[in-house]
Formats: sequence, C-alpha cells, structure tokens
Amino acid sequence: MHVVATAGHVDHGKSTLVRALTGSDPDRLEEEKRRGLSIRLGYCWTRLEPVGEVAFVDVPGHERFLATTLAGLGPVPGVMFVVAADDPWMPQAAEHLAALDALDVRHGVLVVTRSDLADPAPALAAARRELAHTSLAGAAAVTVSGRTGTGLGELRRALGDMLTALPPPDAAAPVRLWVDRRFHVRGTGTVVTGTLPAGTIQVGDQLAVGAARVRVRHLETLGRRVERASGTARVALDLGGRVPDGLDHDSVLVTPGAFPTTDLIDVRLRGDGEPPERPLLHVGAVATAVHVRPLGDGWARLALDRALPLRHGDRAVLRDPGGRQLWGVLVVDPQPPELRRRGAAARRAAALASLDGGMAAVVRLRGQARRSELARLGFRDDGIDAGLVTTGDWLLAPDRADALATRLRELAGDGVTPAAAAEALGLPDAALVSPLVRPPLVQVDGRILADARPDPADRRALAALRATLADAPFAAPDAAGLQGLGIDDTTLVRLARGGLVLRLGPGLALLPDAGEEALARLGMLPQPFTASEARAALGTSRRVALPLLAHLDRTGGTVRLPDDRRRLRGPAPVRAD
Repeated sequence: MHVVATAGHVDHGKSTLVRALTGSDPDRLEEEKRRGLSIRLGYCWTRLEPVGEVAFVDVPGHERFLATTLAGLGPVPGVMFVVAADDPWMPQAAEHLAALDALDVRHGVLVVTRSDLADPAPALAAARRELAHTSLAGAAAVTVSGRTGTGLGELRRALGDMLTALPPPDAAAPVRLWVDRRFHVRGTGTVVTGTLPAGTIQVGDQLAVGAARVRVRHLETLGRRVERASGTARVALDLGGRVPDGLDHDSVLVTPGAFPTTDLIDVRLRGDGEPPERPLLHVGAVATAVHVRPLGDGWARLALDRALPLRHGDRAVLRDPGGRQLWGVLVVDPQPPELRRRGAAARRAAALASLDGGMAAVVRLRGQARRSELARLGFRDDGIDAGLVTTGDWLLAPDRADALATRLRELAGDGVTPAAAAEALGLPDAALVSPLVRPPLVQVDGRILADARPDPADRRALAALRATLADAPFAAPDAAGLQGLGIDDTTLVRLARGGLVLRLGPGLALLPDAGEEALARLGMLPQPFTASEARAALGTSRRVALPLLAHLDRTGGTVRLPDDRRRLRGPAPVRAD
C-alpha cells in the first residue's frame, strides 16, 4: 500500500478531488458537509496502476486547523498539492507548502483544479514559482476538473509515477505509529488509527505506549480485517476494552524497547529568523510545547514538555503559535550532553556539525558508547570497527582509549582488578578495561599487573616446565619435581605475574592456557559433572584438579552447584587444533 496526503488552501477542491479519485467522501462529520470544509483528517482509498492500493489522507485547509493538518502530513512520504485555477495563490497554500518544505517532503504532484472554471495556466505558473524554492521543486504538474473528470486519467498516471519513485520502507524496522484518531466501538473497545511509515504490525503484537503495553486484538487496513500490515499503510488497531490512561489521538505506539524516549534534543533548524522561546513542536501526529535554546549557526536545543520516542534523522516542524511562521527541524542528537561551562553552546554547535549519521562520529564526540544504544538512537553502523576500539557492545574513541590506557599503567602498581580499575577511571563497565591492558601491562588471575620479563634463569626453568607438561598438560609436577627443574615458589610467583604460568597455589603451576584447555575438555562431559569426572577427563590427580576447578569457578568458567557438582557457565571454547 501507499499513502498520499493532500495539501492546499481551504475550498480549493481537495476533498472533491479525493472523491473523484476514490468514489468515497473523506468528509465524515455533518459539520464538514454543512460548511463545505474539512475539519478532521479524512481517509479514502483506491487502486492506481502500477502501484496498487493507495490511501489518501485529506487534511484541512483552513488556518484554524493547521495542527490537524500537520498531524496528517507528518508521517506521510508523498503529497498531492492542490491549488485552484479560479483563485490566486492563497495564504494557506503557502503555509502548507512551508510545512511540507520543513518536513523535507520531496515526492509530490502539483494539481491545478477547477480547470473548467478558469484558464489553469496562470495558477499553474504561479504555483510552480512557489514550489521552485522548496523540497517539492520540479514536482510533476497536472490540471484537472474534479467536477467534469477532465485530467483525472493523467493525474492517476502522475500519482503512480510519483509513488513508484518513493524509496521502499523497511518492513523489518521497529514500529512507531503516531496515533491520529482514537474512538470507542461498542462491543469492541478502543480503536486507534494512524499512518504506519515502516515496520510490520501483526494481530497479537504487544506495543508500548509510554511505560504501559497494549495488545493488538484486531487489525484493519483500507476497511478490511487483516492479520498483518507493513508500512507504508493506513492502519486501525483494535486494542480492546482496557487501555492505559492517557492513550489518545496524539499518542505514539512503538515496538517495546526499540526507541529511546527523550524530552531533550539537539536539532538543526531551517527557516527565516529565530523561533520564539516557547513555540510548538509538531512531530508525527503529536504537538507539544518546547523551550528553545539557540546554540548558534542554525543549531538549537529543544526541551520538550513531554517525552517522545525520537531518533537521529527525524524531521519535525516548529510553529510560532502567535503567528504563521514555521521552521524545519532535523533531530541530530536525541540524547545530548549537559551544557554547563561558559561557551559550551558554541562548542556544542561545532560538534553537532561533525555528526554525519554514522556511529563513529558520535563515539568520537562522546568518548565511548554502546553500539546497541546508538542503533536505538537511529545512528548508522558505518563500518565502525576501523579506527575505533571495540570490546563486546562497547565502542571507544581511539584518543580516549589511549588516554585511559596511560592512566591504567599508573594505577596498576602491584595489581588492580578490572572492576577497581573501571571505578578509578570513571568507566561504566569493567568490560571497557580489557582493551586498555597494553604492554607493559598483563592480566593474570583476574588482576592487571606490570609485565615482569623473565631473566635467563627463569627462561630456562620455564622451558623445562613446558617440556614436562607438553604431553600431559594437567600432570603438574609436585614441589620436588619443580625443584628438579630449578623452580621454587618465588620463581612461580614471578612467572605468574608475567602471565607466563598459571599458579594454582604454592608449588603448583600449569601453563597459562591450561584454563582454556580445561574448559574445552570439561565441555565434552555431560553437564553437570563431579570433581571425579573432571579429574578423569583432565587426566590428573585431585591435588591438581580441585585447585584448577576452584580457579575456573573464580574466573567464571564454571559454576559450582549446591551438591558440589559443576557445569560450564557458557559454551565450551573451541580449541585451535
């Protein structure tokens, strides 16, 4: 399905044109029929070749209903812009065009109506001049008469061509439905409608509205019950009899956990002059008051009166409630940092100019961030592994990683745990410490230490131990055996600090990769397993097996159960051989 919004001055024939195209009346209210103008959003649909089903969102043209107009235009990717041949260019046409330009709507058809009442050429020329400086510059133009039907065939072809050129929406995207109508159906419950720009809704889905959840009991599109609908589509959701308080025509339904909710955003503004301090922000089908803090050079910070699920790249409109002026809004950072110091606003404006939509630029500004959270904020995963330091879900800017690694060398001293290092470095997760452990630092037995390079005597002792354990890696020699290799416990401690052996206790040592090899062998046992079963699998004695199992418990490789059996915490590591 495709969705097209109408736009244009009041009484220029938008609803008449929709009726002529669809055979249905978008004006549902008695007052609308009596006064001959649209007050609420109207919906009709038809089939157009070669695109199939097309729904029309007929918006009001009167200045008193501009907020409703913006609710209809906000989520819709294509527009039918209507002017009348027997009228000059009118204020509401200019206002609607400014709104479309602010929303950066680039796909549309210019329609000159009432061609049976006046020569359409002057109106067409005037409208083209107005569109030439907006996002709709170069839009196809058609002259028609909704009353006689002249030009409707050409209009259908122009609309089909325009819709064919629209970029295909992502059916797998998370759902964000801006609700534009809410009503109650006896025997059914609460029904909400909206334009679904992307994603897929299925019967039975749970959607979030603020902190609450609702379930889709039934789903309609174009007057038919369906099991699923993918954007772009007009949808009506039956949510049943029990819905959260506050669910209304300006609510937003989203895939749970997929969108951050924010009441503070940094944006790029487009328009003439500075907006007032307290304008209205129109986004999707929602209007909310905001406080504007200019940052300089067209950048601003908006503090919203209500939190909304917004992402990088979202477009919206700022409106001066005391006048007719509009400004285009592009959301650049939905989770901006605090601004405290003198000159912070100007520095923030310069920083925002570096954000190109990719994650790498954001990480370089913030120093560190989670990849999953940046994806939720709408930033593009742009091959960020090149040039950034990564560990699990975390991303670190190279310069920040270098500075932290230098501080970690100062902290290491006689040894520090990753958790203590993270706290000292002001890091939110101990996982961020791992990529900072760089020579001369090593991590041994859960502690970060300065690397102790072995002297020639230690190297000879280490070589002898490796030869002894080559064929039986868990048959650790006893104290007498170590003395025969020229190794005392002081030497073992020194080698362990350098990460060259795994010291399990006084006079007991294995090679440093013994823990990983042990997990690989234990992973082949039925889970859970006993200490005796582990000893047999490792081919060693209780003297070695029990301290080794305790080490694996301590480092997180195994979990000790209440009955003294154990199981692997995760999948067994894959051995190189």
